[in-house]
Amino acid sequence: MSGSRRVVITGLGVATPIGIGAEAYWEALLAQRCGVGPVRSFNAEGLPCRIAAELPEFSLNDAIPKSYRKAAKVMSRDTQIAVVCAYHAVKDAGLVTACLIGRGESPGPPNVDPARFGANIGAGLVCADLAELAGALNTAVDDAGRFSHRLWGSAGMENLTPLWLLKFLPNMLACHVTIVHDAQANSNTITCGEASSHLAIGEAYRTIARGSADLCICGGAESKVNPMALTRPLLLGKLNTASNADPLRACRPFSEDAAGTVAGEGGGLIVLEALEHAHRRGARIYGEVVGFGAASNAHSWSRPDPTGRPVELAVRAAMKEASVRPDDVDLIVPFGAGIPAYDASELAGWNAALGDAAKKPWAVGVKGSLGNNGAGSGAIDFATGVLSLHHRTVPPSLNAASAPGFRFASGDPADARLSVFVSAAYALAGSQVAALVVRRIEE
Repeated sequence: MSGSRRVVITGLGVATPIGIGAEAYWEALLAQRCGVGPVRSFNAEGLPCRIAAELPEFSLNDAIPKSYRKAAKVMSRDTQIAVVCAYHAVKDAGLVTACLIGRGESPGPPNVDPARFGANIGAGLVCADLAELAGALNTAVDDAGRFSHRLWGSAGMENLTPLWLLKFLPNMLACHVTIVHDAQANSNTITCGEASSHLAIGEAYRTIARGSADLCICGGAESKVNPMALTRPLLLGKLNTASNADPLRACRPFSEDAAGTVAGEGGGLIVLEALEHAHRRGARIYGEVVGFGAASNAHSWSRPDPTGRPVELAVRAAMKEASVRPDDVDLIVPFGAGIPAYDASELAGWNAALGDAAKKPWAVGVKGSLGNNGAGSGAIDFATGVLSLHHRTVPPSLNAASAPGFRFASGDPADARLSVFVSAAYALAGSQVAALVVRRIEE
């Protein structure tokens, strides 16, 4: 952004089905591990799709001060994931926040001004656990066995716990993260499906660039592994229901035999920081955010534009702001859902945006390993690009290496002198598309 502050990346915190924490995730990605398997968290035998990409076990208590543990009772799974990501992000950034001081991991004082520390976090439409809704729903059934809106209003809602809403509001991810780390500046929640993380990172970038905050924690998190969360994509025909016996090959982004995506859970939170602020505290810098673009799919809320125009517009806008030409791009991080119509649309968009240079950059796609993590997907994609840039290594893309259209690494990771990457994401049910450009900083 011309005439504005430069914004850099100083911390990464991810929670993925193959590893929690940036280092664990990166090592698992290089080793081509897959996090897709039979659903463990509930009995999915009655569903057409019985596989998912679930997180490994984690303890929320390892990410919050002891004084905050009572609040964990009103945290949804999505919020817990965000809080874990935030802990790893601030640790990775070398920040001293109220959380780390409260946990006894740092004597303090904080090395960030809370009034200049913001948050922009993408969230999904947080689905309630069935056990939390069962009693209320049972009392809203009429004599014919049908759900009654009248009974729901007069009796059903009375059977919800008083704090039910505080557990499942999408903005609770940002609420708990900002309280735990005492981030008091601009805070916002974005609920735009799988585009949420990119939009949140883009807004944080703009917030810092215009001087409204010195640093922001941003990204997104969501769990799609829930009977209610699975229902919508199943009804819309977006999940692979033919690979229950072969989960490791279920999600095949951009492949000619792709048969649908796989529901997953996870997320990532990123610490963005004004360059001068990062230098002042001697922070390690992964790269610089130099461009952000967004567009809308006016074709349909439930189907992609076959021309790829929305992806093209978002990528072009981000590259224009970054003053990056197609030939400058070294790495593409496409969304790659593994749904044929969406993959074809996205590929068309990238080709239109990059033109003759579209075949030159390396590409990395992670949905084959992680499934679709909803509002958290984009942040994981973004972190993957940042780590690739930092290590100058392109990880292999599980189940996508032989896909036509992109230059994916196959077999071993590829060494590459990466300087610029572009990442894009779009909502599977909605119109939002966003793209980000990051440049390596040589120090």
